[in-house]
Amino acid sequence: MQHFINVILPIPLEKLFTYRISEIESNHLEPGMRVAVPFGKSKIYTALVYEIHTTAPEVYEAKEIHRILDDAPVVNTLQLQHWRWIADYYMCTLGEVFRSALPSAFLLESETLILKNEQGEIDGDKLEDDEFLVYEALQHQSMLRVDEVGAIVDRKNVLPILNRLIEKQVILLKDEIYEQYKPKLVRFVKLGEAYRSEAKLEELLESLTRAPKQSQVVLSLFQLEARDRKPVKITDLEQYSGGSKAVIKALVDKGILEEYRIQIDRVTYDGLGGNFDLKTLNAYQEKALADIQKSFTANKVSLLHGVTSSGKTEVYVKLIEECINSGKQALYLLPEIALTTQLISRLQDYFGEKIAVYHSKYSIHERVEVWNNVLAKKPKAQIVIGARSSLFLPYSDLGLIIIDEEHEGSFKQFDPAPRYHARDAAIVLAKLHRANTVLGSATPSIESYYNAQNGKYGYAGIDRRFGNVLMPEMELVDLKEQTRKRKMKGHFSERLLEEIAETLENGEQAILFQNRRGFAPIVECTTCGHSPQCPNCDVSLTYHQHRKQLRCHYCGHHLALPEKCEACGSPTLDTKGFGTEQVEQELKNLFPKAKVGRMDLDTTRGKYGYEKIITAFEQQELDVLVGTQMLTKGLDFRNVNLVGIMNADSLLNFPDYRAHERSFQLLTQVAGRAGRTKKRGKVIIQSYNPYHQILKQVSTNDYVGMYQEQLYEREQFLYPPKNRIIKITFKHKNYNTLNDAAEWFAKALRNVFVTGILGPEYPPVARIRNQYIKNVIIKIPLRQSLPQMKNSIKRIENSFNAVSQFRSVRVIYNVDHI
Repeated sequence: MQHFINVILPIPLEKLFTYRISEIESNHLEPGMRVAVPFGKSKIYTALVYEIHTTAPEVYEAKEIHRILDDAPVVNTLQLQHWRWIADYYMCTLGEVFRSALPSAFLLESETLILKNEQGEIDGDKLEDDEFLVYEALQHQSMLRVDEVGAIVDRKNVLPILNRLIEKQVILLKDEIYEQYKPKLVRFVKLGEAYRSEAKLEELLESLTRAPKQSQVVLSLFQLEARDRKPVKITDLEQYSGGSKAVIKALVDKGILEEYRIQIDRVTYDGLGGNFDLKTLNAYQEKALADIQKSFTANKVSLLHGVTSSGKTEVYVKLIEECINSGKQALYLLPEIALTTQLISRLQDYFGEKIAVYHSKYSIHERVEVWNNVLAKKPKAQIVIGARSSLFLPYSDLGLIIIDEEHEGSFKQFDPAPRYHARDAAIVLAKLHRANTVLGSATPSIESYYNAQNGKYGYAGIDRRFGNVLMPEMELVDLKEQTRKRKMKGHFSERLLEEIAETLENGEQAILFQNRRGFAPIVECTTCGHSPQCPNCDVSLTYHQHRKQLRCHYCGHHLALPEKCEACGSPTLDTKGFGTEQVEQELKNLFPKAKVGRMDLDTTRGKYGYEKIITAFEQQELDVLVGTQMLTKGLDFRNVNLVGIMNADSLLNFPDYRAHERSFQLLTQVAGRAGRTKKRGKVIIQSYNPYHQILKQVSTNDYVGMYQEQLYEREQFLYPPKNRIIKITFKHKNYNTLNDAAEWFAKALRNVFVTGILGPEYPPVARIRNQYIKNVIIKIPLRQSLPQMKNSIKRIENSFNAVSQFRSVRVIYNVDHI
């Protein structure tokens, strides 16, 4: 009887692929194990075993697998079920979920090696110059890598050369698989076996009297062992004894010291941990905790709606404690990496080294270690804190998922596929594990609040700040009036400057929010009106002053700031609009003694970028922090008394049905950073339209009013939560092909669905990276079957791909587009 396996390949193909295995291999293999398989002419991929069976494929001859890569599954069955749901719901392939879920180090890569063909008869005179260089290099080396060939011939694309050499039978190609993950080994040292008896030790110390440096190293080793009672690292011994590497090496060579290596995790926790008692909850927190537990008994997701600084984290900590005491794992999801840095130290005070952290700023090696710790259910990974990717870790026994700041748009993955929403995917994951779920926010998304109002979710509210601190005092400043009376200094109104001066005088800190990075979004010639545009995208280039360059925020294209206008040659260049860099510079000019910091994508690029800025601000090394929306997400600064919002209008006038909801959330969240301890904070909102309904609702903290108004509008225009939405994006480098393709697809959709099809329409930025973009939006009533709709769309796509001229058009699905 023949045995076969169906595997998931990390490529965007709909089907599973079947490979042949032996009976011995079928006894060893289990779903969730990795195998290396040949695919195509010369590629080898890391595939994941999905199922084992005895049915041969009908259409093609099954190939044999290349080799088995695991002794035990690295992905469990619940994960595979979750992946299948993500692939079905978000209209992508299992391969795309597989590639996104696993750390890239698990996806072993095959590297093509170039070998000399010993059988072929080679005439060196018939080879071209570049071919001869490769041939000559193979006379001296047994094999070459592709990048080495590129260096030899000084060309990036070496495939044509290699193809010609294969035709002339000069070379052979071979695929070598290599593992990307390398465990971290640390060098330790101990006394050699021969010198462990007292007599031998005495003899040794006497013989070393003539070598004082070596003697000092040996004595230091004893002192470190006695002091720490744990193995001694070579680096520690070197530092403590003052001896050089050469002295220690000489002792190792003589056999006096013995060197050995121990594998350790790259991310370790050094604090004491677990020494802090959990804070006692106040009456409002206790009530919220009881309401959440009541929802859990009814098997409902619970929404915790607590105003900013109401102490939601303390409620989460209580829930986590209950969860891990029952022997289960807990997952704490956050929208931003910036938040994890502050939260980790808080939770480590309570739970010590039971916490593992997982997000994209970690290296691939660190991510593999966290994955293995969660898979093995190690004590150091009972609580996982992470951004949306931590959903994919191999949990075997989840008891609780907390989704903090659940309203955040960052929970939605935009590119590449799977374009999933971490909040919704986490709720499904919790159902698979029979775990409890808590959604927390001071400004819940309209969908979540709607579900709580309709009884689908449980609801718990905290409407008072911790310690009964008053909500910050809000003040709206009319920029139109201030400009007319000439009271503006740069982009600062008189009121905001007064408040900043008073805050600095009192030794308190301030936050200024401007949701645009760079110095200015537009550089314009005042003579002819020309402004430099990105050659690859339909956007103007943003001016970054610290680098003296213009940059595109979509594709990264950049160029030095021109000295004169490219169109008319006039030197009259001026900037329009302003970003965080300009606010920072103006502040430094207005308050030369104040220490000003900036927090945006440009200043937080490094692995510890967030941590450095947040720590400096917490320890009051900075007086004012200027930043983009990174500042708004649940950060807890004790000494901030003032928050200034530089321009609220840029948020309100965005072409999106969620613009008003997002503006309310963002402004309320950033306002919530003020006055979090004893003194009431102050918030100054600058706007050209201070009478806007949303700004009124923010200043009175009227969430319910905003919710009712937005729900009414969405009901009128058929948007979520009253309807579902699928956005289909078409991309192509040719403008006319894209237009024809999008029109064809939209027409086919209208034939099937009749109503609810919007578009095709160009988005505000209609070309990115030389690809034109067009969107179609499908509105689906709640009563209609979503799987049937998706099947119909997929059938239309199959017909669409059968038209030869449309085959090169990329079709991207975004389910529950936000």
